[in-house]
Amino acid sequence: LSVMTARGNGTAMTHFILLGLTNRMDLQGVLFGLFLLIYTMTLIGNLGMMALIRSDPHLHTPMYFFLSTLAFIDVCYSSVVTPRLLVDFFIVDKSISYIGCMAQMAFFLLHGTAECLLLATMAYDRFVAICHPFLYQTLMSRETCVQLVAVAYTLSMANSAVQTSNVFRLPFCGPNYINHYFCDIPPLLQLSTGDTQMASIVVFLVSAVVVLSSFLLTLTSYTLIVSAICHIPSATGRHKAFSTCASHLAVVTIFYGTVIFMYIRPGSGQASNRDKMVSVFYAIIIPLLNPIIYTLRNRDFQRALGKALRRAKSQCSKQRQKAAPT
Repeated sequence: LSVMTARGNGTAMTHFILLGLTNRMDLQGVLFGLFLLIYTMTLIGNLGMMALIRSDPHLHTPMYFFLSTLAFIDVCYSSVVTPRLLVDFFIVDKSISYIGCMAQMAFFLLHGTAECLLLATMAYDRFVAICHPFLYQTLMSRETCVQLVAVAYTLSMANSAVQTSNVFRLPFCGPNYINHYFCDIPPLLQLSTGDTQMASIVVFLVSAVVVLSSFLLTLTSYTLIVSAICHIPSATGRHKAFSTCASHLAVVTIFYGTVIFMYIRPGSGQASNRDKMVSVFYAIIIPLLNPIIYTLRNRDFQRALGKALRRAKSQCSKQRQKAAPT
């Protein structure tokens, strides 16, 4: 039973209970192992990418600066949701405090919005690199890159504050079971005992402004990029340019597609079991895919990784030689 406290003429919740990803007991162990593997690989991939970019001077360029920032966001983004999901597979008490639920939503929206805006920024970076190569160093200076990331985080904090306060100003005086594995907007709107029509409109409008504006900027950038690539006379040059952008476009398609489905489609304020499956893609899978997609066919990363492995191997050999008896 929920623990409640008096507030005015009614009662208000002090905590919620997460129903989790599934209630099938036979799947708990399998899903725990799967998501633990995904989370571990997410941390290794993104933290490794950040370390590699930081350690190799050849990767100190605008594109890799944005990739390093994306890796940081993915670590934070995934860590807001996945550890709690893993714990809930094996505990009976899946309750989360009112303040804890609010904090989880706020941080999830913060990093989710930052990822959305950063993907658009990265599309603009590729547009400048391909369509205006001679102005690239001027237009995408270090100061400009830092400012773009700062603006993305500022807008993300504003969106997080607006969306979180929009949801938690509503009354929650009835059942406290959240049909989800984390505190997301649609299941909480469904749980509120007040009139959620205006709150749903705010969610739709704010999400549409943030997501669709980022998506349109990305789409415009890639339209101009494709047009510029088609005018490259060399087939090798066209292939290299398309290869550079293909990985980014794959991530963008998955991320924006699932986010638009969750927050901007008609009836997005109503939670369902299908929504939980969709949210796995943008909350858990995308942070894993980013380092894989961006590094798998990237020759700069392959060279930097090869250098790092050779350096580590050389250091291990020296340590063994020092430790060997004379």
